[in-house]
Amino acid sequence: MAKKLMHAVHYDSYGGGAAGLKHVEVPIPRPSKKEVLIKVEASSVNPVDWKIQKGMMRPIFPPKFPFVPVMDIAGEVAEVGSSVKSLKVGDKVVAILSLPAGGGLAEYAVAEESMTVKRPSEVSAAEAAGLIGSGLAAHQAITKSAGINLDSTGKVAKILITAASGGVGHLAVQLAKLGNAHVTATCGARNIDFVRSLGADEVLDYKTQDGAALKSPSGIKYDTVIHCATDIPWSTFQPNLSEHGKVIDLSPPISAMMTSAFKKLTFSKKQMVPFTVNPKPENLEYLLGLLKEGKLKTVVDSKHPLSKAEDAWSKSIDGHATGKIIVEP
Repeated sequence: MAKKLMHAVHYDSYGGGAAGLKHVEVPIPRPSKKEVLIKVEASSVNPVDWKIQKGMMRPIFPPKFPFVPVMDIAGEVAEVGSSVKSLKVGDKVVAILSLPAGGGLAEYAVAEESMTVKRPSEVSAAEAAGLIGSGLAAHQAITKSAGINLDSTGKVAKILITAASGGVGHLAVQLAKLGNAHVTATCGARNIDFVRSLGADEVLDYKTQDGAALKSPSGIKYDTVIHCATDIPWSTFQPNLSEHGKVIDLSPPISAMMTSAFKKLTFSKKQMVPFTVNPKPENLEYLLGLLKEGKLKTVVDSKHPLSKAEDAWSKSIDGHATGKIIVEP
């Protein structure tokens, strides 16, 4: 009996950018006993997706070609494995697909039960998909790395968030304000009002002299920098940090790793901290609850049909999206 087919987008070699994506018809995957098959309603393209294609994680990822990219999806459970207990067919869910498996740029995807959570009816598929990776990164950077309590207890932290209009940045601003932090943010001139609307106390155009220098308009020193941008050297951060200030680098290059090691070796009070997100379903459930309650919002930059997934890919590579880039089958 012939297997049912679905539309998917994959690439079969490193490099190529959006032009390297290919539209194919492939068999609908089957879930193992602890997995669920999800009919995808929305997926979110993140920088890590095209960085893997570019070869920045070779030879580990992807484990083989051809590879269907994207890990953040929202949809409806279409089939459950024999050992699945917490989910049933018809449940609206969000899921974090495994990095080696990918599979999000398709009409159907298989996810582990342990990495799939139910989606509140008040939250759209696009909002939920856009929340997953970026929201988890922002949440862990704010709560774990910066030590901010989102119930507004504890001292008022002074935070700088770079690239605050982007996928992680726009969520980090909102979460930091839930924690009663004083937020200084950087973004492009066209997004200044947008970032202010998220709650930022001070907003800097990164192309101005003070913006490039990361200088707070009120002269404060930052306890923590949630660094969502790229290509800013330690020498720019250092004079703007408080005595025990630290920079949480969400996309740490080799230079950040070296700076981090040097600061530790020299017992510096100011630290560079490379960041790696640790996806936890309970954190995702918490963030979905904030969306449901209206305390947090996922801003969608643009939506693209799966048939034009390469447009979403190009927009992410371009690096100037305001919020999240969504693909809908």
